[in-house]
Amino acid sequence: MIDCGEGTQAQVRRSHINFSKLQAVFISHIHGDHVFGLMGMISTFGLQGRTAPLHVYAPEGYESLFHAEMQMFCSTIDYEVFFHPVDTSVRQVIFEDRSLTVETIPLKHRMPCAGFLFKEKQGERHINPKALEFYNVPRSQINNLRAGLDWTSPEGEVIPNDKLTTPPDPVRSYAYCSDTRYMQSLGKDLSGVTMLYHEATYGEDMKDNAVKYMHSTAREAALTAKAAGAGKLLLGHYSQRYSDEKPLLNEAKQVFENTLLSNEGMTIDVL
Repeated sequence: MIDCGEGTQAQVRRSHINFSKLQAVFISHIHGDHVFGLMGMISTFGLQGRTAPLHVYAPEGYESLFHAEMQMFCSTIDYEVFFHPVDTSVRQVIFEDRSLTVETIPLKHRMPCAGFLFKEKQGERHINPKALEFYNVPRSQINNLRAGLDWTSPEGEVIPNDKLTTPPDPVRSYAYCSDTRYMQSLGKDLSGVTMLYHEATYGEDMKDNAVKYMHSTAREAALTAKAAGAGKLLLGHYSQRYSDEKPLLNEAKQVFENTLLSNEGMTIDVL
């Protein structure tokens, strides 16, 4: 989960997401709309009898308050919650498992803030069953073939791996950038990202406010996506001044065509 504002629990239930599958929460910065739901959610997990540990990654300045809140509101829960302080000023891998890495993206906001880059690890090659049958390759060699090794027949003939397998699936990546002032360098830092979520609090009609409050316009989000060569751009974090976000979408599309407006409850494939 990325950020945890008020209403998170209700939205998760509406989305039919299993609370028990949540292993980690990544907090971008300590403004209320990004963190006010965290303690309530941790408490609810305790009431539901959770036993699996939960990991919270958040700006290091939140650590003392986090532990105070835990002592005040969640001291009786029967599972462990680990706090991992994040240095928002540097780019670094803060989480890694067998399938992906999570890397921080330093952003420019009114307080320490970082985005997150989720990147899949390269998967294994795919077995070509017809080729295995044709060359009489024993099934005991499948793991070696998936790892990219050639196969040598009992007669000494070397069969190249690319005749027995097909390439692994393309690596997918997702970048989350909210909240931030426009950063020209950000596109280069996110080069080739599959899908980019970038805040679009304002349109160019309110660029002065974007500068004043350290946010971005829809056009600036699109410029970042274009510079990154992103596959897809998701806009979000709209100002309440806009009752209709379509002008923000149109503004972004003039720069980067493959742009969508994100909304509550949407499910989008990272492809």
